[in-house]
Amino acid sequence: MSFVLAALAWIADPAHWPGPGGIGTRLTQHLWYSVLAVLLAGVIALPLGLWIGHTGRGRGVAIGISGALRALPSLGLLTFLAVALGVGIDGALLPSTIVLAVLAVPPILAGAYAGVEAIDPDVVDGARAVGMSERQIVTGVEMPLAAPMILGGFRSATLQVIATATIAAYLGLGGLGRLILDGLPVRDYSRMLAGAVLVTVLALLVDGLLTLLQRRLTTAGVRASIGAD
Repeated sequence: MSFVLAALAWIADPAHWPGPGGIGTRLTQHLWYSVLAVLLAGVIALPLGLWIGHTGRGRGVAIGISGALRALPSLGLLTFLAVALGVGIDGALLPSTIVLAVLAVPPILAGAYAGVEAIDPDVVDGARAVGMSERQIVTGVEMPLAAPMILGGFRSATLQVIATATIAAYLGLGGLGRLILDGLPVRDYSRMLAGAVLVTVLALLVDGLLTLLQRRLTTAGVRASIGAD
């Protein structure tokens, strides 16, 4: 209990917030790494998930690949990429972003194809009956109706990435992981625990905001169309 109180006191100390190594800078860096990774994963996984959901093809392959990606050890993959790419500290953002994006792909992919598959087939058939093209059906019908589940996938991915982004500190990058890593050699347990607490609080806050957004997108009409009622 005393360690927790010491960590909270460390966070509350105004002297630990400003400057390049302060909590404010580390929080900003942590968010930046997380957003970058989730955006990269979204560019890859969202179109693929929509295509799988719309066509009904490749679902088994997607599930197999997602399971394999979830099983990859993050720190091991980070070390492998850093060595394979031959990057120094200046280029460490690339392997870190790739590793975090790998973690974010499975939930975004699953949210996209599951969201489209949950739509009542009569709704899609109705869109075809009025002459909409397949692209118009995807962008104008399936994406809006699947938006709550798609956002749920992004929410899950973001939570996982924020919790794991501490590994970026192992390649010399910033983020809240630096508070943990810098405190280790000097046995500054208050700083280390403060870093872990800040990561947890940040993840919970972002998850809460995305949950609220997800609920606002899930109108009664959308719930009825995807059979959620």
